[in-house]
Amino acid sequence: MKTKLLYLSFNAVKLFNNVLKVLFLSLVSTVILSCAQKPEQPPAPPAPVLPVSTITRTAETTYNEYPAAVQGAVDVDIRPQVSGYLEKVLVNEGAYVKAGQPLFQINERPFREALNNALAALHAAEAAVANAQVEIDKINPLVANKVVSDIQLRTARAAYKMAVANVEQAKAGVATARINLGYARIKAPVSGYVGRIPKKQGSLVSATDPEALTRLSDIHEVHVYFSLGETEFNSFNAKYAGKTFEQKLRNMPPVTLTLADESEYPVKGKIDMVDGQFDKNTGAITLRASFPNADGTLRSGNTGKIRLGVNHRDAMLIPQSATIEMQDKIFVYALNKQNKVNKQPVTIGGTSGNQYLIKSGLEPGDRIVLKGFEVLKDGDAVVPEKLTSSLK
Repeated sequence: MKTKLLYLSFNAVKLFNNVLKVLFLSLVSTVILSCAQKPEQPPAPPAPVLPVSTITRTAETTYNEYPAAVQGAVDVDIRPQVSGYLEKVLVNEGAYVKAGQPLFQINERPFREALNNALAALHAAEAAVANAQVEIDKINPLVANKVVSDIQLRTARAAYKMAVANVEQAKAGVATARINLGYARIKAPVSGYVGRIPKKQGSLVSATDPEALTRLSDIHEVHVYFSLGETEFNSFNAKYAGKTFEQKLRNMPPVTLTLADESEYPVKGKIDMVDGQFDKNTGAITLRASFPNADGTLRSGNTGKIRLGVNHRDAMLIPQSATIEMQDKIFVYALNKQNKVNKQPVTIGGTSGNQYLIKSGLEPGDRIVLKGFEVLKDGDAVVPEKLTSSLK
């Protein structure tokens, strides 16, 4: 009986050990299998469907803008030519005046008295001439009868010539006095608009004053001045036919003036002058365009921009909205053959409306994303929504 119990105990232990081995192996297998299995990945998002267009070449006119300053055809500083008290101001600031219209009146009494004094000197000189002539008439018969020497006659004639010269000098004095009296009334040298009048009635004015009485602007036509750099000027000069620059000026197209509020002046202008030399400080040369201004819309001192049109026979244009600017560079999102994008830098050669003229960075046949590229990064795939043959 005892041997049988020992046998049963031994078999129970053995069975328990086998169960433990099976459980251990099961646990190890489970761990190994769980480690071997990869976590399930979420599905990749679908490629976005975006509008895409193909670059082509086309004839186009682009425009470059240059800061400009407006001046009247004639801008005249009105200054006194004699000194005195300003007795009357005969015009208002901003008024339109015609050539010859009185503007200011300086107290003329000193100049009128100076004229009277000059007239008196003239009368005295004329009397001296008459007296010298009497002397000659008196000596003539005496010399003829040899009563006196002819030296006295020659002396009388010399005195007569001196008296005549004094008359001429006195006449010049009268003319000067008349001119100074006329300067007391200051008149408009040209027709135009009166500027500010800093000095008022009662002010002492002089020809040496650093500040003018006012400025008169003749603005029936205005001159608009702008500058081109040396490279721009050489390129600009090469675009127009003509052997001489005068011939090139005649062949240049009309230009547009954009005002400070970004509106366009309704009348086109014509470039009619190029400075004779470059400014050594700025490296730029000044050009002038003239614009009719019959209604007086433009005034001296206005600012704006001159828009110059440039014709391109093989231009590549893209919408400005299809570009992104980063760190002073402009980029587009270009597609490769696999419809994957990369951020491509481009160089802009000008603008035409809301489009950029591409100078470099793209070639005909290249494709770019037109919009929706804000969330794209290099290497992302897109589905072209629509392919067009032109970006115009």
